[in-house]
Amino acid sequence: MKNLAQNEILALSALISMETQGLALAKASINAMGDEKLRDMTEAGIMAAEARIQGMQQLIHDKNISGGAN
Repeated sequence: MKNLAQNEILALSALISMETQGLALAKASINAMGDEKLRDMTEAGIMAAEARIQGMQQLIHDKNISGGAN
């Protein structure tokens, strides 16, 4: 498997940060939602974000990336 370039590692870090922040916001706001359809869509979005984060974490593990360097 090819190693990631430094710019790819930085992009991956930014993506994980963005996904994590969005996930935290969705989880914090879901209980305040009164509309059932909006709540269902948010729950689906939470599950999708968790899957994307897990995929990125698996890539980090597979590529043996730690501390932003390969």
